[in-house]
Amino acid sequence: MTTAQRPTLEAVARLAGVSRATVSRVVNGSTTVAEPIRQAVRRAVEELGYVPNLAARSLVTQRTDSVALVLPEAATRVFSDDQVFPGIIRGAAQELEAADKQLVLMLAGSPAGHERVERYTTGRHVDGVLFASLHGEDPLPGRLARLGIPVVCSGRPLDGADVPYVDVDHEGGVSTAVQHLITSGRRRIATIAGPQDMVAGIERLIGYRSAISEAGLPELVAYGDFTRESGTAAMRELLAADPELDAVFAASDLMAHAALRTLREAGRRVPEDVAVIGFDDIETAAYTEPPLTTVRQPIVELGRSMTRQLLRIAAGETVEQTLVLPTELVLRESA
Repeated sequence: MTTAQRPTLEAVARLAGVSRATVSRVVNGSTTVAEPIRQAVRRAVEELGYVPNLAARSLVTQRTDSVALVLPEAATRVFSDDQVFPGIIRGAAQELEAADKQLVLMLAGSPAGHERVERYTTGRHVDGVLFASLHGEDPLPGRLARLGIPVVCSGRPLDGADVPYVDVDHEGGVSTAVQHLITSGRRRIATIAGPQDMVAGIERLIGYRSAISEAGLPELVAYGDFTRESGTAAMRELLAADPELDAVFAASDLMAHAALRTLREAGRRVPEDVAVIGFDDIETAAYTEPPLTTVRQPIVELGRSMTRQLLRIAAGETVEQTLVLPTELVLRESA
């Protein structure tokens, strides 16, 4: 009984009508080969059932064909009903699947988790690192970039590291929301701001303050951490500070959901007494009572854009240092 011979790189090259070196470049993910030739090689690989030796390929190319997505958050936060994290994960996974690469999800919500991520990534177990939800002046993105590891962040690193990042237009989105409230006749507009150790929290508060200052209106700020619980506490604080407030911009939809409930418990009608606007446009925003006006951010596209940038850097291409995606005000009954 004879054993079927395993297809070789040379057999693929003969069938595709190209050199062995060209087949090797295509199999190893090179972007320097013209697309028609790449397609011919892929057809030959599929027809022959050729399976690359992944271990040998890693030794030759010094690549693992995997990318880490680091979330400096506790698991309870990542896997909560906050759809920002699943959206980023989904976008990154879509791009990596199309590129035939693996996603390694890493949580760094504790000092031990942060150290584990640092050991894993500096050990070159991945070809690049995506950072989302950075808190404070985390030095790890800049450190990895200086070691030559491709890095892309969601949002500007607060430590000033020279690292490419992709973000959404936080300030512009909030400014549009506050301007809508002003145009609607609201004059006592408060905000539930996000955490000030995160770019999203910082820039959304800047957007609120700029729009309020330009209109000559007084600002009223309470702080939350993008969760429902913090939204409830902040809304109670705002009502105590100014019982006559007539509008609230919350820096996340989850905090806005909590504000709606708290206002209802306090006997305030939305939007007749108090208008409410959130940020994110999570799925449940359309099903609150009343449906929530919010700023839509393209969160899945954020994950995809970050990943595309990272793959281009890993391939040796030059990318824009900063990429900002547009936001959109979605009008519903709450404002």
